[in-house]
Amino acid sequence: MSQPNFTADQILAFAVEALEDVKGDKITVLNVANHTDMMDYMVICTGTSKRHVNALGQNVFEHLKSQGLQPLGSEGRGMGSDWVLVDLHDVVVHVMTEEARSFYDLEKLWDIKPEVM
Repeated sequence: MSQPNFTADQILAFAVEALEDVKGDKITVLNVANHTDMMDYMVICTGTSKRHVNALGQNVFEHLKSQGLQPLGSEGRGMGSDWVLVDLHDVVVHVMTEEARSFYDLEKLWDIKPEVM
């Protein structure tokens, strides 16, 4: 089965839509294309609880699959984790509890001005 050819911007739009559908909070997009060859965008989103974080990550994974894109993988889903990562080829989505997001502070780590969605 071949993968449809989606642009990074299309994948980003699908991912943000999936997060918004499940009431993701503080959705932030970092354009990292000039900083790494591994991805074009990093999306960071806050969930209100570990259960909400899992639901957000699951929704992103399932929504992209329903669009015909097989995610490369994910970490933390279904484990009661405070951080779920979904790898969507050119877009990597991080869904975190407020505590985890504050502690790891990925926006500062990448030192890129975020685009708040």
